[in-house]
Amino acid sequence: MNYPKGVKKEVQHVTNYSNRGMTLEDDLNRTNLYYREKGIAYIYKKPTPIKISKVDYLGKRKAVIKEAFFMEPSTTDYNGIYDGYYIDFEAKETKLKTSFPLANIHPHQLKHLENITNMNGIGFLIVRFCNLGETYLLMEKDLIQFLNTSDKKSIPHHYFVQHGYLLKEQLNPRLDYLRVIKKILEVEKNE
Repeated sequence: MNYPKGVKKEVQHVTNYSNRGMTLEDDLNRTNLYYREKGIAYIYKKPTPIKISKVDYLGKRKAVIKEAFFMEPSTTDYNGIYDGYYIDFEAKETKLKTSFPLANIHPHQLKHLENITNMNGIGFLIVRFCNLGETYLLMEKDLIQFLNTSDKKSIPHHYFVQHGYLLKEQLNPRLDYLRVIKKILEVEKNE
């Protein structure tokens, strides 16, 4: 902009990307709240088990945790019950457009999902490709199949397209992943 007396003032445009979109965790928490409120399912985010080792007491009702450590490796992010079935799943996000790095899933989490499925529970992975605006549900059996047939260090996006289920974002529930689970259960009943 040109101002009187030749003084130039530069206008800086600052782009703020915070809260541009909800995170996958926020979307899943809103979805699970909707399921609970409607009596559809009772699925919760699991707390990470920590042990507090140092606390500063600032007053009668005020304490600040200064040191803590993880007691044991966490299993997966969410668990609960739907239509008499135990549900357990891990949720991950990636900024990559072409693949999901397997380094984002720990071996004990894979084993946990496999154990859930072996006990007739429902285990799966939900992955959001942030830069594509796509969220997929990949059943544990398809995840294990990929791991057993590939030596790649990441799951290609096209594998999710071919073997996973695209979860469309909507108002309520935000990510209706139980719609997919319901269809899978119906197919299994008819086999």
